Amino acid sequence: MAVSRRLFVTAAAALVASSGTSLALVPAASAAPAPPDEPWYRIPVGPDDSPDELVRKASQVRPTERQIAWQALERTAFLHFGVNTFTGLEWGTGDEDPDVFQPVGLDTDQWARALRDGGFKLAILTVKHHDGFVLYPSRYTDHSVASSSWQDGRGDVLRSFADSMRRHGLKVGVYISPADENQYLHGVYANGSARSERTIPTPVPGDDRPDGPTFTLPATDYGAHMLDQLYEVLTEYGPVDEVWFDGAQGRIPPDKVETYDWDSWYTLIRTLAPDAAVAVSGPDVRWVGNEGGLARENEWSVVPVQEKANGRMDFALSYDAPDMGGRDALVAAQPVADHLQWWPAEADVSIRDGWFYHADQQPKSVQQLTDIYFGSVGRNAVLLLNVPPDDEGRLPAADVARLREFRERVDRELPEDLARGARTTRSPGTITVDLGRSREIDRIRLAEDTRHGQQVESFVIESHTDGAWKHVTEAGTIGASRILLLPTPISASRWRLRVTASRRTPHLARFELHRSHL
Repeated sequence: MAVSRRLFVTAAAALVASSGTSLALVPAASAAPAPPDEPWYRIPVGPDDSPDELVRKASQVRPTERQIAWQALERTAFLHFGVNTFTGLEWGTGDEDPDVFQPVGLDTDQWARALRDGGFKLAILTVKHHDGFVLYPSRYTDHSVASSSWQDGRGDVLRSFADSMRRHGLKVGVYISPADENQYLHGVYANGSARSERTIPTPVPGDDRPDGPTFTLPATDYGAHMLDQLYEVLTEYGPVDEVWFDGAQGRIPPDKVETYDWDSWYTLIRTLAPDAAVAVSGPDVRWVGNEGGLARENEWSVVPVQEKANGRMDFALSYDAPDMGGRDALVAAQPVADHLQWWPAEADVSIRDGWFYHADQQPKSVQQLTDIYFGSVGRNAVLLLNVPPDDEGRLPAADVARLREFRERVDRELPEDLARGARTTRSPGTITVDLGRSREIDRIRLAEDTRHGQQVESFVIESHTDGAWKHVTEAGTIGASRILLLPTPISASRWRLRVTASRRTPHLARFELHRSHL
């Protein structure tokens, strides 16, 4: 079954000069047509494509609206919380006593305030981790908060989380682990069942839900169980902005495997939450390839992909390849790639050593978090920072303080844009900014207008001093966000960005000049 996706195609636009460096856009006289029979976010490639043809196709790939909105978030948060918080494990076993879950001081408003004050725009809750324990009262499993004596079995962490995030202006994300060791113990997960047509939601006795949409989708026994839980989460807790999957199988016997019903899951999500980005085992967002929060020096949002079983999008190259989308990578991936796709990187890392809370661990330093910020957001990736609640149900005071210090440090690293309102001139591939007087600069922030794809392959930054243009720094890709750190401040009144190589005509949305306040 093919995955149904509603796609976004934008007309080309042309940049015109403006009074400042916030570049104005006007419609182009004529827009280039989309390739026939394929949306721009995903273009087919074949073994007969020449290297130049691969680059040409890569230059045509465009993001969807949901991908543009997701990349603009820059800083997102993960909240690993569940029975592991109380057992001290990182991977649960599925046979935990639900009564171990006792967050007697649960305060999701405290979570939301701390994340908002830390500069985060979206938070993802581990609604279900590999152990299968569910943080809301599901109709389809007893391994949930409803089986705990906490709040007399009436607790609902997901409800509290979603309400608090929205109340404090954050978007809501959910992680529902494809692996489920509790369902394995109950003979549902990895039981070898064949896919067949299933009606979702599966009827249950005494179901008091109002009438809603129903779906007939192919699924295994466990695939249907996941569809039922996705249906609950996406219809009863308000709008969801990101659905996060990994591809883990859990710690089940090596001869057991569950082939996940990705296509059916994607179809359900696209229908019930059409604005939600589906990451990391999903068509909208990819894993950066490490859990250190660091993107590649040159991170492409357009990468070669291959479709695997049941419509799962997968890497054509190794997930940790040093080059994921450059010219050499496009050629190297050709034997297995079937498409080039807009598949931007999410860089995940935990503020502590573990993903779940452990009392003997401490948060990373402000300097470590700042380095991670520049190594992710500064390299065309979105940062996903895990901040685990403790066994009281609160974010630890040390972590809350560190989040605030982290935001303050980034604000000092990138204070006001000194180029705002400056006189700007441009010619093909070049932007020149005149600050009017000499100013010290040591941080430069750039971005392409990704509605026109990702085009820049290399560029240089120059300053005009002593009557001549002088080389300041250079780099490769730009994408949705590129931040350059100069080792020492440079004083100049005129600054120039010059693109030295690009796939198509570049469209720049940002050329900011900053002097850090450190």
